[in-house]
Amino acid sequence: MGLFVMGIGLHSLMFLCILWVGLHARYLGYNYLGIRSLMSEAITRALPAIYIFILIGMVIASFMQSGTIATLMYYGLDWLSPSLFLACGMLLCALMSLATGTSWGTVGTLGVVFIGIGGAMGIPLPIVAGMIVCGATFGDKMSPISDTTNLAAMSAGTNLYRHIYAMLFTTLPSFLFAFVIFLVLGSSYGDNAFVATEISSIQNALAQNYNLSPLITLVPLLALAILSIRKVPAEITMSVSIMIAVVIAIVYQQQGSVTVLNALWENTRGNTGIDNLDDLLGRGGIASMSWTLILALMALALGGILHGAGFLATLLSGIIKRIQHAAALVATTICSGLIGNMAMGEAYISIILNCQLFKEKYEQQGLDKSILSRSVEEGSTLTTGLIPWTTAGAFYTATLGVPVLDYLPYAFFNYINAFVSVGFAFLGFGLLRKSEPVDDAESVTSR
Repeated sequence: MGLFVMGIGLHSLMFLCILWVGLHARYLGYNYLGIRSLMSEAITRALPAIYIFILIGMVIASFMQSGTIATLMYYGLDWLSPSLFLACGMLLCALMSLATGTSWGTVGTLGVVFIGIGGAMGIPLPIVAGMIVCGATFGDKMSPISDTTNLAAMSAGTNLYRHIYAMLFTTLPSFLFAFVIFLVLGSSYGDNAFVATEISSIQNALAQNYNLSPLITLVPLLALAILSIRKVPAEITMSVSIMIAVVIAIVYQQQGSVTVLNALWENTRGNTGIDNLDDLLGRGGIASMSWTLILALMALALGGILHGAGFLATLLSGIIKRIQHAAALVATTICSGLIGNMAMGEAYISIILNCQLFKEKYEQQGLDKSILSRSVEEGSTLTTGLIPWTTAGAFYTATLGVPVLDYLPYAFFNYINAFVSVGFAFLGFGLLRKSEPVDDAESVTSR
């Protein structure tokens, strides 16, 4: 009501929600210190994500200063045709996220590039942002080095690769559906008359303002990818890529050291003479993430009370007891993940909570634990970027410059996957059943 009807800002709404839920928790017997502890514990659990928030802002700013983003845009405009841009962009985002295990890193690097290229091609930015979120989420969901993928498998008590195998049944068809949709959408922009001159002017502006040697300017991105693949902690990976980009900006781009270092806090607009391009080149910096970071902290605090005081468990326990069919169980798990994200603002807590809530019911239904972890991911990981006040939704908005509600209709993969999963469960396809253990690992059969 506050967001959609009254138009109240998210931060103010979060404050009112925290007060409201806190009063109810006090009525249930929690004292002030106990309520504050629930809030603090939730924020503490999400500290790794908060560190990444800060670092991503510096990654974007340093990549802008070093010419990394400018280089990718310059050469990307040569080989990405408007008609294939959306489909190819989704595929490239998926591959990068699959290799690095992070949707945030993909959105913060490749996503920023595609926003610039898509805008130059005359494609509406909400469609481009939806494409980026689709590809980044697919890779994050399926990558064995993704934190949410590992967390879901661990919380459900299943093997990581069993979990990924179970997701293949529903995730690949959903990805293909979304790919075809973007292929069809892209064809409508193939004859855009304004593209050629606009692209040429952007390339000329980039070439005049940056030294665009891929062997040098792409080193920070290459370092980011290599270290991520080698499973170096994200904080170290990003810090290394930031420092490499800073050195390139100072030595190769001949930017002033003070200017470059200040840009890590708050980047400044570009100076190409093209307004949209200057806005893009001015993105990044820690300050640019402050709106997102503060919202995330407030959402986590709210989620801490809802989870710690048992509100969500009480809300769902009666529903779970009434579930009889496997398809209804899968659908309820996915909806519960969505509700958890909306209530707690963070997929991590939602994944853990829903695995705890539904584990016994999946066992009663004779379903393999990987079906639980798959359903939890489809409800939590896939929907977190579709909610404005979650950490992911707020981050995507801050990074891409497109509000969640604008790109939501075009994030086809993120919600098609849920319908495919429920539909397949109703048909009995891809439901892995428990069987006798073999070689210390549960064997599974697909009904």
